[in-house]
Amino acid sequence: MTKTHNDNIALLIDADNASHAGIDPVLTALAELGTVNIRRAYGNWRKQSLKGWVDILHKYGIEPQQQFDMTKGKNATDMKMTIDAMDLLFRGNIGGFGIMSSDSDFMPLAMRIRQDGLPVYGFGSAKTPEAFKQACSRFIDVDALIKVDKLERGGRKSDVKAATKPDDGGDSSVVSSKVDDELLKLLIDAYQASKRDAEGYASLSEVGKIAGNRSSFDVRSYGFSRLSDMFEEVRSFQTKRDDNGQLFVKRLR
Repeated sequence: MTKTHNDNIALLIDADNASHAGIDPVLTALAELGTVNIRRAYGNWRKQSLKGWVDILHKYGIEPQQQFDMTKGKNATDMKMTIDAMDLLFRGNIGGFGIMSSDSDFMPLAMRIRQDGLPVYGFGSAKTPEAFKQACSRFIDVDALIKVDKLERGGRKSDVKAATKPDDGGDSSVVSSKVDDELLKLLIDAYQASKRDAEGYASLSEVGKIAGNRSSFDVRSYGFSRLSDMFEEVRSFQTKRDDNGQLFVKRLR
């Protein structure tokens, strides 16, 4: 099998388990990662519940894939999506996959694609099972994307606020309300695993790479556009730039 790794991304949408309201910010997020030349949405388009998708398919250049419900209570959409994903994978001209769904049934598919060295970008709701989230290279909360998109369209600044929380040493560490304890621990662990200079600063890119290897988190799920924005908001860290514009972070004690 000959593979050409490029920035060509295939976006496969499980219309039964994805909100059409998120397609615009999802495509915007994927545009930063590559070119979404393949866009397919799967579902039984006879269903009234998919009308929202039907109304916007042509607007976003999404190819509808009809899949009838052959048996009541059984969804054949997942199987069709999986078959198409494997066909695309073995053709060798895809550089990454976007899977828009909140269904944990796609966990094996995401894991299989990653085993071939290609990234998988998952897009789903906050209630998406953790198994699928962690199977993706990155998982992005579509509800968070929609919220940020609405704020930006309204010309308003992010309403992310800071809250003060004491640490074990009795000092105060101000943490964004968007950043929970689990994420904060991930950032701290990644920082501690990074190479630091005499002043305790570590390269932001290295910290982000280590954090990405340990988790499927994406900063957009927390209302931030870039990793640097997140670290600047998390008051447990201090940031600085060198003369070349490279950003470094340091954990405050």
